[in-house]
Amino acid sequence: MTGKAELNRCRLVLIWPQEEKRADAASRLQAACAGGDVASLIIPQHDRSDDEFQELCEALVPVAQQAGAAVIIAGDTRVAGRVKADGIHFEGKAADLSDIIERFGSKMAIGAGGAKSRDDALGLGECQPDYIFFGRFGYDNKSEPHPRNLQLGAWWAEMVSIPCIVLGGNDVSSIEAVAATGVEFAALGEAVFGEGRDPCTEVARANALLDTSAPRFEAA
Repeated sequence: MTGKAELNRCRLVLIWPQEEKRADAASRLQAACAGGDVASLIIPQHDRSDDEFQELCEALVPVAQQAGAAVIIAGDTRVAGRVKADGIHFEGKAADLSDIIERFGSKMAIGAGGAKSRDDALGLGECQPDYIFFGRFGYDNKSEPHPRNLQLGAWWAEMVSIPCIVLGGNDVSSIEAVAATGVEFAALGEAVFGEGRDPCTEVARANALLDTSAPRFEAA
């Protein structure tokens, strides 16, 4: 995971939401990135067609990269290559993750998600992805993070050196609970991009909360 600045606390990852096709996607992302530090943007396909997904990625990738945020494409290695993304997010079996890392790991970052238990997570971790993600895209529909994701994140952060991302809720204040687990990255989607939200204001608020309440990491 890369980004604008190396901070010694949990950093923000943005998840592009499921929504109807909008002409202002790029400007909304630009506004979000203007609000403060954003380590990365993950773009899931959700239920978009392949063509719609590539079109969206083509619009978003240069905006995020120009702002200093790494862009991770979820699920489609072909689109990731075409749009010159920084990484691929994979959810599936460890054997398939290992294959993805072997094929693409020298070219871009490979992250792993989909683990619902410690055993699942450890199986994926054995493949040495660049990060592991706890949460489900599109399921940040409550104000607080899912308790299981917090529990898995806290356990992982204490036991494993591979960086960890935990999905927050649909309220920016949920980022405090994620950061308190000790994970390196907190992900927000609906909390930033949801209906009636100002992405710039929400990202600024998220970073302010992390600045004041997130635990500090010791220097390596």
